[in-house]
Amino acid sequence: MRKVIGGLLAAILVGSCSQQNNQWATKAPIRVKTELVSAEEEVNGQTYVGIVEEHEATAVSFTGMGVVKRMMVSEGQAVSRGQLIAEMDDTQARNMLVSAEASMTQANDALQRYQMLHDNGSLPEIQWVEIQSKVAQAKSQLEMARKNLADCRLVAPVGGIVGKKLIGAGETALPSQAVVSILDISTVEVKVSIPEAEIGYVNTHTPSTITVDAIGQYFNGGRIEKGVVADALTHTYDVRIHVANTHRRLLPGMVASVRFSTQGTGQQALNLPVTAVRKNTDGTLFVWTIDKDSAAHRTAVTIGQTLGNRVEIVSGLSENQRVVTEGYQKLSEGTEVVF
Repeated sequence: MRKVIGGLLAAILVGSCSQQNNQWATKAPIRVKTELVSAEEEVNGQTYVGIVEEHEATAVSFTGMGVVKRMMVSEGQAVSRGQLIAEMDDTQARNMLVSAEASMTQANDALQRYQMLHDNGSLPEIQWVEIQSKVAQAKSQLEMARKNLADCRLVAPVGGIVGKKLIGAGETALPSQAVVSILDISTVEVKVSIPEAEIGYVNTHTPSTITVDAIGQYFNGGRIEKGVVADALTHTYDVRIHVANTHRRLLPGMVASVRFSTQGTGQQALNLPVTAVRKNTDGTLFVWTIDKDSAAHRTAVTIGQTLGNRVEIVSGLSENQRVVTEGYQKLSEGTEVVF
């Protein structure tokens, strides 16, 4: 009986092992994205450190003095033109409006009563002119009182992003004192200081690539504005590069790496996406290449200069060699892949 049980156990173990071997043998290939190594003309260029700036900043303030009752926005909030920003205590303004409305009613009543006398010729002309003047004055005071009440509500004159909130609820706002700043960052400007010896290589249409590590993205620069007056101490000129910022990811104050491309060298250089290059534990670099056997192989490489999201491959690869660019996380030497 024991021999029979032992035989059954052995058979089960052998069957399970063979089943596992079959599972390993039929393991599905890993799907990856690849790119053929290509050669492009090398470009001379200089790299500088730049700072992202807003396209335009608008300081928003009350026209009169008073205590701020409510702040309706916070820093970083998107606002549209005409949106309520803050409210000032309007008690005094409302009292002035009530007084002005009463004066207007009194003046109109007097005008109606004296109108009959004037039409009958019983009212001296000088007195009639005086009545009309009082009506005009009451109307002017009423319009002023209405405006003062309206000015207790601060609305955004332009759309954008709230940069800084300079006054809070309960504080006293002074005339023309900025309450908030609204930044237009639909387009931003990257400011770079360029030495006078190199400013001649940059013009309004010089191609540029801007890398911002804070958000892990790179952008193609647009139109360039060149300063014409050098800094007296550093002898550098300010250059501003316009960059489209549709998704508003670029924020004022971010540090950027700016590379200007000047002219081709006539030499060809291999390049790949930066993310395709991996690092070993010993610090050496490699990429995953795909040969005719559709298997991944670790290939050591040496890199050169980086331009945007691509990097120059100095050695280790040849043109038209297939390299994994996405999906390399699950790869090991000899892993079968599909692309």
